[in-house]
Amino acid sequence: MTEPLKTTISDEHRAIQRQVAEADARATKPQPGAMQAGARPYPAPPLPAQHQQKPGIESLLDPAPMYDAPFYKGSGKLDGKVAIVTGADSGIGRAVAVLFAREGADLAVLYLDEHEDAASTRAAVEREGRRCLLISGDVRDRQFCRGAVAQVVAEFGRLDVLVNNAAFQLHVPRFEDLTEAHFDMTMKTNLYGYFHMAQAAIEHMPPGSAIVNSGSVTGLMGNKDLLDYATTKGAIHAFTRSLSTHLIPRGIRVNAVAPGPVWTPLNPADKNSDEVAQFGADTPMGRPAQPEEIAPAYVFLASSHCSSYITGEILPVIGGYISR
Repeated sequence: MTEPLKTTISDEHRAIQRQVAEADARATKPQPGAMQAGARPYPAPPLPAQHQQKPGIESLLDPAPMYDAPFYKGSGKLDGKVAIVTGADSGIGRAVAVLFAREGADLAVLYLDEHEDAASTRAAVEREGRRCLLISGDVRDRQFCRGAVAQVVAEFGRLDVLVNNAAFQLHVPRFEDLTEAHFDMTMKTNLYGYFHMAQAAIEHMPPGSAIVNSGSVTGLMGNKDLLDYATTKGAIHAFTRSLSTHLIPRGIRVNAVAPGPVWTPLNPADKNSDEVAQFGADTPMGRPAQPEEIAPAYVFLASSHCSSYITGEILPVIGGYISR
C-alpha cells in the first residue's frame, strides 16, 4: 500500500503564495488623483504654470491660497491672549493669524515689505473681531526684533504666543552654485530671525506662554536642491527641542510644526513655472496643502487647553509618509 505524500513546508509556502496571487488578481487598482479629505476640495496638480520675483505676493497667486478655513469653529482656545506671527502677510502665517483671531487672540503681524498682502491679513483678523498690529521689517536685524516686541507689549499690554514663521528659500542646481551671500541670507533669515525673536519675546512671556516654530519636512528628510534651507530647518528642529528644555522652569512651552509642500508665495518665488505646475504631486496625497490645512496644528500647539503637556515636539504635517 502506497503511503500518502507528506505536506512539506515548501508546499505550505506555495499554497500561501497561490492565495496571495489570487488576491492580487482580484485587487482593485488605485485610482489616480489627489486625496481630498477636507471640508472642501483643494486644488491639485497640474496647477497653472507661474513664477514670481521674491519675496512673492499672495494676491498674484493662481489659484489664490485658501487660508480662511470657513468650516473651522473657534472655541476660545486663545481668549485674551496676544500673539506675534512673523511672515504673516501671506501663506501659513496668514492662516495662523486668522485662526488665532478666531480663537480669541489679538495679533501682531510681522512682515518684510509686502504691504498689500499684510493689509489683507489685517482685514481678515479684524473680520474675526480682533485687533491686528502690522509691523514691517527684517527679522535678521536684532534691533528690529527687540523693537517690534516692545511695540507689541506697549500696544496690547502683554505677549503670550510667538510664532516664528518668516523664511527665505531659493534652490540651487549644483552645490557649487550656492554662494556665500545666498547661504548667509538663508541662515540669517531662518535661524537668526528665530533666535532674535525668541530672545526678545521671552522677557515678556508669562508662565503658560508658547513659542511655535515653523520647521519643515526638508529638515526631517533633507532636500537635494534646498541644501541651505533644509539645513536651517533641521537646525530649527534642534533649536526647538533645546529651547523647550531650557524654558521649562519658566513655564514656556516650545514646539514646532514641520509642514510638507504648501501652496504659498514661497514656492512660486523659488521654482520655475513648470515645476510649480506639479508642486506637491509627489506627496502620497498627490497635492500640496492649503494654508488652512496647516494652521490648526499651530492652534493646537499654542493653546494650553490643547497641549499643556507637550513641549519640545516636532509635528509633521506632510500629506502622508511614503512607504516602500
